[in-house]
Amino acid sequence: MTTAPTAGDRLRELCATTAARLTDPALRERVRQVRARLDAPLQIAVAGAVSSGKSTLVNALLGLPVAPVDAGECTRVVTQYEYGPDDGRVDVECDNGHTTTTRLLPGHRLPSDLGVPIETVRRIRVQLASDTLRAITVVDTPGMNTVTVENEQAARRMIFGTDQDDDRAQALIYVLRYVQAFDDTTLAEFRGLTEACGMTCVNTLAVLSQIDRRGDEEDPWPTARRLAARAYTDLRASVFDVVPVIGLLAETAGTGALGPAELDGLAQLAELDEADLEFLLLDLDDLADSPDSPLTPEVAHSLVRHLHRYGLRTAVTASPQGSEAIRRTLLENSGFGAAARSGTVAGGIAHFARRADQLKALSAITQLRRISRAPAFGNDLATLDALADELDETKPIAAGLSGLRVFAAVEAVARGQLVLTDEMHDELLRLARSDDPAEQLGVPAAEVPEAARRATERWRARAMIERGRIGGQRARDVLGVLEDLAFPRAEPAPPPPAPPLAATPVNAEAVRRLLASPLVPAEDREALSRLLAGADGAAQVGAPGASAQEVAGYAAAWSTRFRSLSQFLTFTMDRRAAESVSDSYAQLAFAVQEGSPHVG
Repeated sequence: MTTAPTAGDRLRELCATTAARLTDPALRERVRQVRARLDAPLQIAVAGAVSSGKSTLVNALLGLPVAPVDAGECTRVVTQYEYGPDDGRVDVECDNGHTTTTRLLPGHRLPSDLGVPIETVRRIRVQLASDTLRAITVVDTPGMNTVTVENEQAARRMIFGTDQDDDRAQALIYVLRYVQAFDDTTLAEFRGLTEACGMTCVNTLAVLSQIDRRGDEEDPWPTARRLAARAYTDLRASVFDVVPVIGLLAETAGTGALGPAELDGLAQLAELDEADLEFLLLDLDDLADSPDSPLTPEVAHSLVRHLHRYGLRTAVTASPQGSEAIRRTLLENSGFGAAARSGTVAGGIAHFARRADQLKALSAITQLRRISRAPAFGNDLATLDALADELDETKPIAAGLSGLRVFAAVEAVARGQLVLTDEMHDELLRLARSDDPAEQLGVPAAEVPEAARRATERWRARAMIERGRIGGQRARDVLGVLEDLAFPRAEPAPPPPAPPLAATPVNAEAVRRLLASPLVPAEDREALSRLLAGADGAAQVGAPGASAQEVAGYAAAWSTRFRSLSQFLTFTMDRRAAESVSDSYAQLAFAVQEGSPHVG
């Protein structure tokens, strides 16, 4: 049985076809970068206010104390943590295009001196040989004093370190300080920020941090969960979830920050009378200064720095069971959670990872639309027009991309283009947050078809009301998804394998002449080598296994490319050689279009 093409598969084909037809090297490179990001790990940006606990959460994600948590130069620029075999390599990219390479300090810590003025740094890229980073890339961003932004470019610059859509994260974790209540102004600012950065409830997770730092409650979790639930009610159109977390405990547990001296100190505290321990914890300075404290000042300060009051109580309780029990207890009580648990940071990241292909496709569509509006001339203008047509708002990029159609509807709701009742809003969010039909409709599996049929009536009516507007198109997109659930289609039988496309005849002498010319770009020389050595037509155009129609498209594009190249070559023999190569590609395209798999 064949597997239906995914959103990423269709976009990869579109990128390959578009890049092959473009003659402008800069435009080709932009399209290729979009194609490369579809295969790269999902980029997740972590943003938040100054001193919100953002970098502490990044360290918990990485399991290493690499992100600086104290104010310093490195906290003022975007830092990208990505998988790489050269563990500890640090590339400092500057605005002028220059890159300086240095290394992490012992203990996996960023150096305070980057070797260049901080105001010239565009981005820091850190390689880590961490399995966590095989699936995701974590982008730590500068802290913001407020979530208010004056315009869209300022928002992108603050969160992604660039004004260009071509270089942006595909998901966002926004760290909010724990407060007793969110006022309307704060919520409105946050919604404006996510909209300006192209983020919605599909790809944004809000984290309520430092929940152990407010109030005098011995257990901060009941209040924190209530506050997170209230915040989610107000932000549900902007975030996937609002989850509370004690990032400090997650970082301490994940990075193994407690050494032998700290573990011994916890054991000493565990031996104290409970009343004496509580007295010492009333004022954390007493741990270091009180004559009743069994700890040295150095150990006391270290424990407070890594655990604070709630963490100290938690760790002391687990201390008799040993260091592993302490680590496990801290992690459980941090709220960081495991990938299988919803309502946690780890659960939110797992949600992003499951939707990685769709989120990357959604980002790629945004980037390709921007490229399609770039200035161009001649054949390139026609190519970009064709690209824009494939990505037009009024029609889906492909019939089977239901996830993207739902995502587009969520964006329309966030922008006020699609107005829904509360029932339909909840229905749309369920569709966006799960791939399981029963979860999407909130019913047992056996009731999915009937529930979907009832839902289609609501969405068909909404599509009629919004007819002629973007909201109407988005409602029809959701209607199509629901109809697929109500009336599932049988899997079509796979088509019989197409006969191989025999290689087109090539003037080998012409190819070798062009390969020797310094005026032929390296990329075109690679194409010439494939044309000469390819065992069949698909290999000759650099698309092994492609369909006949795709081979024809590639061949026509390469024919145009070498015909254009012939006009810029200095020597007559070189121009004739380029024309000969162009004719070979054209012959391959013509043979495929005529329906003959054999070229000769």
